[in-house]
Amino acid sequence: MPDAIAHHAALDARMVAAARGLRLLSLASWPSDTQQTFLAAFANGRRVMPQVHYAALDFTDVRRELDAIAHAADATHPLGAYIVESAHAWGITAQLLEALGTPAAGTHAIALYGRPDAALPGGALTTCDAARHFIHIADELDPGLLADAEHPTIDAPTLQAQLQTDLDLYFGTRVVAVELDPAMIAKAAAGAYRLRLRSDARYSIHDREQLLQHEAFVHSLTALNGREQPVLPSLAMSSPRTTCTQEGLAVFAEQITGSIDIQRMKRVSLRIEAIARAQDGADFLQVFDYFLDAGQSAAESFASAQRVFRGVPLHGGHAFTKDAVYLRGLIDVHTFFRQSLAAQKLPLCRQLFAGKMTLDDVRRLAPLFDDGTLAPPRWLPPWIERAGGLAGMLAFSLFANRIRIDQLQASGPV
Repeated sequence: MPDAIAHHAALDARMVAAARGLRLLSLASWPSDTQQTFLAAFANGRRVMPQVHYAALDFTDVRRELDAIAHAADATHPLGAYIVESAHAWGITAQLLEALGTPAAGTHAIALYGRPDAALPGGALTTCDAARHFIHIADELDPGLLADAEHPTIDAPTLQAQLQTDLDLYFGTRVVAVELDPAMIAKAAAGAYRLRLRSDARYSIHDREQLLQHEAFVHSLTALNGREQPVLPSLAMSSPRTTCTQEGLAVFAEQITGSIDIQRMKRVSLRIEAIARAQDGADFLQVFDYFLDAGQSAAESFASAQRVFRGVPLHGGHAFTKDAVYLRGLIDVHTFFRQSLAAQKLPLCRQLFAGKMTLDDVRRLAPLFDDGTLAPPRWLPPWIERAGGLAGMLAFSLFANRIRIDQLQASGPV
């Protein structure tokens, strides 16, 4: 192994060890009894602000080690640039965890995930503009057009059995286990070897395919493939730095497989709008009301509002901005796939599954995939292996975007 590669491989191993305890989402999440207490009071006509307490955390030694790792890396080398940026992001993560429950946590969240009013590629529109577009389309859709399949009628044990069958068929053996978790507030979460479902949740027929494509065939697969990397084991880690690309890729997978529906797009968009409202001063109860008024149940409204206020004060002016990345990430990934097709570099899209990376990482590390320093993805979702179908869809998208809808509308109504 060349000296530069060996040097950076050793730094990456140190970074994995240093960042192992920086479990941002789990440390910032609220205990499930917080939801139960709130919903019990709400059912009795009382609106009570949740009481959330976070453990005092000190990652001084971790931050010092991450700084040393970044300092030792050669930022002019592709591996070194990856390590410098990754170590810096993990350092911000440590600062956010140390600031849980304070306004500073919201500031660090912006540094990691951005703001919902940030410009999208092209500069004319923001993530909030995209969110409001999808909310408007969903609200204008005739309710009679919505299929019964969109109603949550499937219990968690039934969906568990269905997804386990799907995954065992795909892997040919038990690699990812589908488990029920009574302590979750979110309806689902994925790791390398586990896909968890909330025990008391109910799911729609759409949810089965969405969870398969989003959670299993993106989040779990990239973690599994990252564990196959001999040089950069950190590619298996869920770093906040890669969240935008990860979530964008996961939603793109839903889109390209026809698994996403307009109500799902509305849920994602409502969270983005709620983040903007919280940053503008709305408190937890006002954001809860926003979701409730948008048609969500009390339980779903609490879960949605909780995502907005993880780790930050509940009185307004601050937000945990992670959910702002879903639409921005989708647009970034969709643009990346189209550009790769236009430049005849579609193999870059396959390399995106070799671990948890940003889009810049994939471009920068491409020569190391080509020379074998980095391993290709062992597992790929079925849709990306059908290269002809993927290219056909992207080719149509490239051409369709040249048609000016505003000019068509000027000629009269449809």
